[in-house]
Amino acid sequence: MKGLGYFGAFLCGAAAGAAIGMLVAPAKGSETREKISETLDEFLSKHNIKLNRKEVGDLVNDLENATE
Repeated sequence: MKGLGYFGAFLCGAAAGAAIGMLVAPAKGSETREKISETLDEFLSKHNIKLNRKEVGDLVNDLENATE
């Protein structure tokens, strides 16, 4: 069971790293937010995690604010 927890933490860290990497990339903010939102939607559906659109938007905003 511990291994699954470590794997989940690794996946979350990888997703956060990818999101932060996209935030510092030279692209318009609206394009970057759209990319993050799409990537996060794909990740959540792939892993069968249910969040509504507002929760996804809040998560994207939190990640964006963390890099400022």
